[in-house]
Amino acid sequence: MKRLTKKKALTLVKELDAFPKVPESYVESTASGGTVSLIAFTLMAILAFLEFFVYRDTWMKYEYEVDKDFSSKLRINVDITVAMRCQYIGADVLDLAETMVASDGLKYESVNFELSPQQRLWHMTLLHIQERLRVEHALQDVLFKAALKAAPPAEPQSQDSSTQLSACRIHGHLYVNKVAGNFHITVGKSIPHPRGHAHLAALVSHDSYNFSHRIDHLSFGEAIPGIISPLDGTEKISPDSNHMFQYFITIVPTKLNTYKVSAETHQYSVTERERAINHAAGSHGVSGIFMKYDISSLMVKVTEQHMPFWQFLVRLCGIIGGIFSTTGMLHGMVGFLVDVVCCRFKMGMYRPLKEEEPLNMQENNENPVPAQNYTQ
Repeated sequence: MKRLTKKKALTLVKELDAFPKVPESYVESTASGGTVSLIAFTLMAILAFLEFFVYRDTWMKYEYEVDKDFSSKLRINVDITVAMRCQYIGADVLDLAETMVASDGLKYESVNFELSPQQRLWHMTLLHIQERLRVEHALQDVLFKAALKAAPPAEPQSQDSSTQLSACRIHGHLYVNKVAGNFHITVGKSIPHPRGHAHLAALVSHDSYNFSHRIDHLSFGEAIPGIISPLDGTEKISPDSNHMFQYFITIVPTKLNTYKVSAETHQYSVTERERAINHAAGSHGVSGIFMKYDISSLMVKVTEQHMPFWQFLVRLCGIIGGIFSTTGMLHGMVGFLVDVVCCRFKMGMYRPLKEEEPLNMQENNENPVPAQNYTQ
């Protein structure tokens, strides 16, 4: 009984076979079939090779959520060169709550405003990258994945002590409250004031005002590779002594998670405006560089993603099976058309049987059966 049960089970399994074996004696190999097979195998190899590159590639996924972190401090990274002496200018931050932030983290360094040839080359390269970023937004994804950002060439030290260093480089970082504020560089050093703050500008002559500046770097949050800020490389030349430069900045918290970098930082967009200060013409204000920033309530999550291995296998099987089936059908259709064109079908082979039966009866009538002799 057990053997019969096993035989029945094997018979049932054989009946479910979707891949029946065809004896080799029933298979005919042709030159056209071999040619189509070579073409099919070549296409399979090429598409599988290209699909492997697609599998290796990654892409950036952007998600948005509400930023719930309002108690932490915001870091401001500054590297600005102003065409005035360091003793004539001061930089500080005043936030929306009228809280003055100490600028202890900023350093003042006397430098030349003009760049060396090597620095000028780097500056022009940075401006070209900024221009391409405004046109091709996908370039930012490449920078995210590459995480490459070269530092500007170090400024050579002057060996001539008599060289006049007429510019001031302000660089360093500040920690401010996570609210809107105003980072500014203007005439005179800042002093605390009960109603805010003030700058000692009375001791500086108006003829020495020159707020031509170059922003080598300005960012918010942790400085990480792969992010080039919109104001990096910006250079402004003041046409007159009393001039105001304004930058309206919107800061967006960003959480970056790639295969090379995982950090929380901030990106920003900026709008620029400048005007001459002329009280007689009704253009009031204070000469200087003003960066008014505000913080968005939305956070951007940038994640680098990769195609799963199972999806790669499914796509690979689809390529191989699709090409195999398609080439087989095309080969059969082309073979059929060739047979029709070359008249390989013999029409006599397909005569109806009803036409053949009268002909056979007529032949039988024309050939009579000979008489037989019976012996009694």
